[in-house]
Amino acid sequence: MIDFNKAYDILDKYNQTHILKYFDELSDSEKESLLNQIELTDFSVLDFLENNNCVSSRGDIRPLGAVTLDEINKNCEEYTKHGLEVIKNNEVGAVLLAGGQGTRLGFDKPKGMFDMGITRNLYIFQCLMNNLLDVVNKAGVFIPLYIMTSEKNNKDTVDFFEEHDYFGYDRNFVKFFIQDMAPSADRNGKVLMESKSCISLSPNGNGGWFSSMVRAGLLDELKEKNIKWINVFAVDNVLQRIADPAFVGAVSLSGCQSGSKVVSKASPDERVGVLCLEDGKPSIVEYYEMTEKMRTMREENGRLSYNYGVILNYLFSLERLEEIVNEKLPIHVVEKKIPHMNDEGELICPETPNGYKFETLVLDMVHMQNSCLSYEVEREKEFAPVKNAVGVDSVDSARELLRKNGIEL
Repeated sequence: MIDFNKAYDILDKYNQTHILKYFDELSDSEKESLLNQIELTDFSVLDFLENNNCVSSRGDIRPLGAVTLDEINKNCEEYTKHGLEVIKNNEVGAVLLAGGQGTRLGFDKPKGMFDMGITRNLYIFQCLMNNLLDVVNKAGVFIPLYIMTSEKNNKDTVDFFEEHDYFGYDRNFVKFFIQDMAPSADRNGKVLMESKSCISLSPNGNGGWFSSMVRAGLLDELKEKNIKWINVFAVDNVLQRIADPAFVGAVSLSGCQSGSKVVSKASPDERVGVLCLEDGKPSIVEYYEMTEKMRTMREENGRLSYNYGVILNYLFSLERLEEIVNEKLPIHVVEKKIPHMNDEGELICPETPNGYKFETLVLDMVHMQNSCLSYEVEREKEFAPVKNAVGVDSVDSARELLRKNGIEL
């Protein structure tokens, strides 16, 4: 761990030495905690405020097609056979992005602990582990699973898996790692404090998953296990198929460096990011970035040109991830209401946005690939996001889709 002088030098570089203002008043354990926070925090994100520049302007965006459901059905046997071979050779690992809380669901625990059941317990984590076990049973081998948590929810998540005996999964194939953190800053670029010994920190966005794995010392393990592909997926889609043999097989046979599961848009105005080409490389254009012309443009067969929405289920080549691990992802600066300690040492809970948080997004990793196979899946079979308490993409809509897929609630 760094000492006071080293911490001061780090903070001085970014004009943030106020973080040590109360250092002499702290207990030994509080001093140790604060020094540890300073060592692990990426203060370089503050440069994006000074430059007034978070994400660079977009390049030349063009539509990108997909391996359609019809094509997949036609070649499913070949894709599945090859994918199972890759999995049996222990070349596939999975990463679950589970650093968030269930706040929008009115639930103050990790989102994965939310109970989808009605007449029985059926937790979101349980749904995902059941889906992964389907592949384990087909392949006859366990798939290494790495679960990314946050400082805030790590203990709850680990304890929950222990309490439920990993939902039948072999615990020797499950590892947890904590997502890197980024500081919060006020409108003048001054890092906010939660208390005299605690910096206001938040997870650095889902784009930080691989750098967080590297920091946690897991890259050597991945290479030792001979893992060649990593399937990254989000916690909130209870129907998604993980390490899906047909998907793995299709991407591997295609020669692409990555793959993305996509669904056909329900309507031109659906609020989903769409897989596209940007300056000839795979990318994702968000719904709010699309012009009216882009939203409504159609191909000769009547299908929307920008038709394939991403569902945050990606397959990345470990070799390519290693090549780009030291490249900086774009930083997304987001205005937030951030509780903080004022100059008098009082905790303030603002009612309006008062500062900025900094995030990286996994979708930006797609643009760092030279190629990406767009792979269409059936919405009603693989896309049941749990983002809201009610309404669209809610607990109720996900429950209905679980029922349609024969899952008892």
